[in-house]
Amino acid sequence: MPRTMTINGKQVAGDRTFDVVNPATAEVVDAAPDCSPSELDAAMTGAQQAFESAWSRDEDQRNSSLLRMADLLEENADDIADCLTAEQGKPLRESRREMRVAAERYRYYASLTLEDEIVQDDDVARVRITRKPMGVVAAITPWNAPIVTAANKLAPALKAGNTVVLKPSPFTPLSTLQMGTVFASALPAGVLNVVTGADPLGRMMSEHPIPRRVTVTGSIATGRAVASAALKDFKRVTLELGGNDPAIVLDDADPAVVADGIFAASFANCGQICVAIKRLFVPEALYEELVGDLASRAKGLVVGNGADEATEMGPLATAAQRDHVAALVADAVASGASVAAGGQAIEGPGYFFAPTIIRDAKPGMRIVDEEQFGPALPVISYSSLDDAITSANSTEYGLGGSVWTSNMDRGRDVGARLQSGTVWINSARVLAAHQPFGAVKSSGIGVHGGVLGLHDCTDAQVMWEGKAASFRSGQ
Repeated sequence: MPRTMTINGKQVAGDRTFDVVNPATAEVVDAAPDCSPSELDAAMTGAQQAFESAWSRDEDQRNSSLLRMADLLEENADDIADCLTAEQGKPLRESRREMRVAAERYRYYASLTLEDEIVQDDDVARVRITRKPMGVVAAITPWNAPIVTAANKLAPALKAGNTVVLKPSPFTPLSTLQMGTVFASALPAGVLNVVTGADPLGRMMSEHPIPRRVTVTGSIATGRAVASAALKDFKRVTLELGGNDPAIVLDDADPAVVADGIFAASFANCGQICVAIKRLFVPEALYEELVGDLASRAKGLVVGNGADEATEMGPLATAAQRDHVAALVADAVASGASVAAGGQAIEGPGYFFAPTIIRDAKPGMRIVDEEQFGPALPVISYSSLDDAITSANSTEYGLGGSVWTSNMDRGRDVGARLQSGTVWINSARVLAAHQPFGAVKSSGIGVHGGVLGLHDCTDAQVMWEGKAASFRSGQ
């Protein structure tokens, strides 16, 4: 049975398809529809019509729909997780967890209330700020975590009264198509449309005249292109872009205590997480012990097909991403670094790369300065904490960062000096539905998560209610 897009409440196979490859085998696993311009127009028109219906005015219906979406996702979690692992490569346990986390997002936003804010109430006027839905939202998700990223975009957008046209990455379209089919019974026609296609489809969505908001998770280059396209008719944009998250270990930390957390935050999903630890700064006195602990964990990690329950780390999602990581590791070694564990692609089918720890890494090496987005962690020795903080901040990225210490006060002080949207102390990569998640510098614009994420999906309207009989204007 062919995979279908969800367009204005109907399942549409489309006239064209493209292949989807299993990264663990490098074999075609299935095909997905390649959305045509006319099909995209139908999705956008359907979304606009649905927005103009009772959906944007009926919060009770929206809450019920979000709760039903959570239930449906949990009821179909195993099937969607199997599909996700087959197209993306991550271990089944990670895919199943992604289903649970996504369901939590829908339930969380169903529990929120968009309340008015009173900013003046005196004998002159009562002034309140109300939050209004924007209209149609064009949402574009990446290949590393398509289901939970979709939830981060869909849940607040739908809660606010918007409607959505959703496009997943062409590398991982199948699980999102399956999710869209499952969600169809929970939503009025046109409220959620799911389309798939190659890269030009994202540009077409950003430039389409109907959406009033574009939300994208992807690379900095993608974000710049989307922002430029959206500016033509002043669409709002929310961009979660690349990260090169630093972790700074302080000299009072116990390597044996922090090693597990650092390793897990670096190598989950084969390192393909925007807020994974990607640069590790360690004081000279702790360097040898911590590098040894991390290398030992890397050598012991079970790498294989994510469909195997014993697998702890799967392949990279694409051949290009594997080759990118390999090039960064080779450049580091050529520049004077050495390999403490891993360091090479794994022979055989699929896009596997051994979990890698790079010692003697230094700022200026590509693997330190660029986002590797893979299972290779450079470890940088420092003698001056101020220098380490300066190096951590000397980048265009500003997504997340972490500090590892036995002294929470010191951790807060150092964390406050990091230029990132989120700072974790003695942890990393921890995100929750109620927790706002944004960025600074080139890592993004806008917010996902929490009440701020809900506000990001709305327009603010000021309602001025005069109490005096005479007309008033000006200051």
